[in-house]
Amino acid sequence: MTGTIANAAAIVAGTAVGLIFRKGISESINNTVMSGIGLAVALIGFKMAFKTENELIVILSLVVGGIIGEVLNIEGRLAKLGAYLESKVGGSDGEVARAFVTTSLIYCVGAMAIMGALEDGLSGNATTLYAKSLLDGTSAVIFSSTMGFGVAFSAIPVLIYQGAITLMAGVLKSFLTPAMITEMTATGGLLIVGIASNILGIKAIKVGNLLPAIIMAIFFSWLWAKLNIGI
Repeated sequence: MTGTIANAAAIVAGTAVGLIFRKGISESINNTVMSGIGLAVALIGFKMAFKTENELIVILSLVVGGIIGEVLNIEGRLAKLGAYLESKVGGSDGEVARAFVTTSLIYCVGAMAIMGALEDGLSGNATTLYAKSLLDGTSAVIFSSTMGFGVAFSAIPVLIYQGAITLMAGVLKSFLTPAMITEMTATGGLLIVGIASNILGIKAIKVGNLLPAIIMAIFFSWLWAKLNIGI
């Protein structure tokens, strides 16, 4: 799990650096930078989403996954966890909770998190996760300079999520097909676009409640292959 540990450490380190730069930044600059970040996040999400080879799988995954997420109230649970962390560190106005939820989703949704953790668990090759660490650490500098130290707490779900994949790598590798990974990536990309919408204030989207869509993308890809459905 060296790659995942390095990833979490990079997020914490990046947050520390960002907090230093945060001092003296005016509210107008902060708002402008956040808008730029939102646009960049949208670009990343769209690039991932356009990799789909079967739009119907993505649509079904979002619909069914969204229903499951609403029933489980994942977004609400994440918000409560963020609020709990905020109460422990003395934050205010929901800033810590917002930073935690937003960056946790960004860092955990994506092909690099899944494939990197699989490689680390199967062969001990953490190159992909080291690259992700560099990217996440750099973005943590930017996020924390505008959103505050709540970004550091996103290292916790990264450790749990990627660590679990690494530990279960043998089982997952034998099951996941290239088609499944493609549709997982595309579905996750749309969730990242949803995060961008939240950052930009376009429309409030409960991205947390859509997280099961990624798992449903695996299921529907498997079902598609089993039934040999063509479109």
